[in-house]
Amino acid sequence: MNGHLLIIDDEDSYREDTARLVRKRGLTCTTAPDGTTGLRLAEERRPDVILCDLMMPGISGIEVLDRLGGVCPEAIVFVVTAHATIETAIEALRRGAHDYLLKPVLFEDLLAKISRALEVRDLRREVRTLRREISRPEETFGIVGQNPRIREILDLITRLPRNRPAVIVRGETGTGKELVARAVHLVGDPPGKRFVALNCAAIPDHLIESELFGYRKGAFTGAIEDREGHFERAHGGTLFLDEVAAMPLSLQAKLLRAIEQKEIMPIGARDPVPADARIVASAQRDLRDLVKEGTFRQDLFYRLLVVEIVLPPLRERRDDIPLILEHYVRRLTAEMKVGCEGVEPDALRALMAYSWPGNIRELRNAVERALIVLKGKVLRREDFPRDIVAGAEEAVGHDELRLAVRAYEREHIRQVLAECGGHRERAASRLGIDRATLYRKIKDLGVPGLDAAE
Repeated sequence: MNGHLLIIDDEDSYREDTARLVRKRGLTCTTAPDGTTGLRLAEERRPDVILCDLMMPGISGIEVLDRLGGVCPEAIVFVVTAHATIETAIEALRRGAHDYLLKPVLFEDLLAKISRALEVRDLRREVRTLRREISRPEETFGIVGQNPRIREILDLITRLPRNRPAVIVRGETGTGKELVARAVHLVGDPPGKRFVALNCAAIPDHLIESELFGYRKGAFTGAIEDREGHFERAHGGTLFLDEVAAMPLSLQAKLLRAIEQKEIMPIGARDPVPADARIVASAQRDLRDLVKEGTFRQDLFYRLLVVEIVLPPLRERRDDIPLILEHYVRRLTAEMKVGCEGVEPDALRALMAYSWPGNIRELRNAVERALIVLKGKVLRREDFPRDIVAGAEEAVGHDELRLAVRAYEREHIRQVLAECGGHRERAASRLGIDRATLYRKIKDLGVPGLDAAE
C-alpha cells in the first residue's frame, strides 16, 4: 500500500497506536493532536487520506471538514468518533466526509477502508489524466483544432502504413504544413531517426543540388572538405521538401532517381551513397496544375502522390480560432512573462471576422504583438493590429460567433481550473466571477476539466 495518511485526534494513545500500525503496512503517516495543527499539516503535506476525530477541544471535526476543502481538496476524509448520533453522521457526510466510523475501530477494517480510499485516489488521478488528454486540443502532434477537416487529417496521419509512403502536404502559407510533416515523421519513423527540412524556395538554383545531395572535397572551387547533404542526413528518417515546386526541373530528375534507387550521388563522388528517407513534400499550389504547365515533372508527381493531405485555410475553420487563440495566448504569455488572463469577447469577434490570409502564422504574430502592447489583464480589440480588427461587423454570422465565443470561454475556464488544481473558488476569483456563476458556466458550457474541488 502506498499513500500518505493524516490522523487528527486529541486522544494520544489512539492516534499514536494507529499511526504505528499503518506505518508497518507501508503508509506514510502524520499525526496532529488538534484541528488547528491538523489543518496546517494538511496544507503542508497534502495527505491522500485523513482520519479526523469529531469531538476535539478548539476547532471541532465539523469545522475541520469545512476548511479542508480550501486547503487540501483532494484528500479523502473519514470522521472517527466515540460519540455518534444520526444527526452528527448526516452533518459530517454533508460537509464532505467520505465515511463515518465508530470507535473503537477494528484495525483490519480501518485498513480495508484506507485501501479502498487509495484506490479511489488512483482512479481520480487516472480520470483527470485522461480528461486532460481528451480535452486539450493541442495534444495531437501539437496540432490545435477540433474542426472536422482537421480531425480527418489527424486520423489519416495515425493510419498511415508502416512502409513509410511518400506524402504531399498542400495548403496556403501559414496553414501548418511543416507541423503536419513532423506528425507524419513521428507516426512512421523509428524513434531517434532524423526529421530534416529543406526549403526549396529559399535556396538559389545553383546551390540547391549541393544542399540536397552534398559534395566531395575538391568537387568545385570552395569545396575544401566533404559535406553531407540533407538527403543523406535524413537516412532512415524523414526528408521534408518545403515548397518542392520551386525545385528546378533538372534537379527533379535526380530527386526522382534518388527516391526510386534509395541512393544518392554527391557532387564530385564516384560511388553512390545509401540514402533511404521518407519524402514529405509541401506545396501551396496543386502540383497537377504545375504538371500541366510543364514546370513540374509528371513522373515525380506520381512518385510523390502516394498520400495527399490538403490543409484548409484558417478562414474555412473559423470554429478553431478560439482554441488556437487560447493556445497561443497561454504559450506566449508564459514565454514573454506577461500577465494576461484572456481575450475580451469584442476582440474575439474581430478576430473571428478577419479573413487571415497569413493563416495560423499570422494569428500567432497578431497575438504576440497584442501581448507586447497589453496594458491591462485581458487582450482588448485595440491591442490587435488595426487592419485585422477593422471589418469585424460584416464577415461572420451571429450564430457562428456565438458558438466560437462559447468554445473560447469553455477552453479558458478549463485551463484556469487546471491551473488552480480543480479548486473552483480560486478559479472563480481568477476569472473575476463569483462561485455560483462559475458553477453555472461549467454546467452550461460543458467544461471538460478536472474533478473540481468543492
